[in-house]
Amino acid sequence: MRHLNTLRVGLSALLVVGAWATIGPASASTVDDAPAASQPASAGLLAAMTKDLGLTPAQAKARIAAEKTATAQEPAARRAAGASYGGSWFDAGTGKLTVGVTDAKAAAAVRAAGADVKLVAHTQRALDRTKSGIDALDAPDGVTSWHVDAKAGSVVVDVAAASAKDDEVRSFLTRARHEGPVTVRQVAQAPKTLSAGTVGGDPYYTGNVRCSIGFSVYGGFVTAGHCSQAGAAVRGWDGSAIGNFQGSTFPGDDYAWVNVANGWWTVPVVLGWGTVSDQLVRGSAEAPIGASICRSGSTTHWHCGTVLAKNETVNYSQGAVYQMTKTNVCAEGGDSGGSFISGDQAQGVTSGGWGNCSTGGETWYQPINEILNRYGLTLHTA
Repeated sequence: MRHLNTLRVGLSALLVVGAWATIGPASASTVDDAPAASQPASAGLLAAMTKDLGLTPAQAKARIAAEKTATAQEPAARRAAGASYGGSWFDAGTGKLTVGVTDAKAAAAVRAAGADVKLVAHTQRALDRTKSGIDALDAPDGVTSWHVDAKAGSVVVDVAAASAKDDEVRSFLTRARHEGPVTVRQVAQAPKTLSAGTVGGDPYYTGNVRCSIGFSVYGGFVTAGHCSQAGAAVRGWDGSAIGNFQGSTFPGDDYAWVNVANGWWTVPVVLGWGTVSDQLVRGSAEAPIGASICRSGSTTHWHCGTVLAKNETVNYSQGAVYQMTKTNVCAEGGDSGGSFISGDQAQGVTSGGWGNCSTGGETWYQPINEILNRYGLTLHTA
């Protein structure tokens, strides 16, 4: 996405993408460099997967294909499990979708749907009830997040290591265990949002904050809600007006959308920022837990990892945010609002995390389909 007066060559200056601000305008390859429909992903995305996941290019392609199959199988496998459904995840070792069931009688029907089966102690519904009970508790700052872990058969509560012995944290964990099965995990740091102060350059500014464009929608783009409030003006990398925040929610959720006007328009592309090939966006099919996923950002460029958990509650200092997806993809300040993509399928916009891209960490995103449904938007796809 670029203003008409700043158009340079072809579509390379027009991209609405999931990445973060740089010093000066980013250099993008043209849409002609994007993969053909028959290709699973751009060369840049595959390169990032080989670097961050330790895969060969052939293995990366095979994994994307297997994950696409697992994503397509999940709805039917879930229906086949019926009331005994205990969650599902992609198993990178087998290259297949695995579905947990509490009743062995459901196993045959799940296998007929193409998935592997694992017997688990609790249904997804029971674990969701436990998590909902914990959501209703008042969490201290030392408790960073919690989510349902179907493989572990419990709700995993993350606690900052420095706060693990605090009386408030211990009291919270005692109350949490009264809600149902709970596993406690220590993490290095508490999460934080990943916006940054204005430093000049792409992709957009609002007030004294810079954040990233996430994905193109018809009429605008989606981004993180903590970047600004509804009505706030948005400027592009060149200082020209783009539009305004039309809706924004944070905390509780972390999503927003911005309209485009003043000669700006949208393109269904995640930008590689001149270091990798650009990636066309062809849909928003939700990847399963365990699937590979990549993030594009101008602060830290392309990084890849896996989906660790869904429907996680993240306890930011500003308040809790619900129904987030957790990954082990790193991110840093200035990466907020940008895109997470699995293959050619949009997944969500970056909210926050802990750690960095030198020592590692974890990052959360707000799922894209929830944003589209909330605002009645249509994803711009190729």
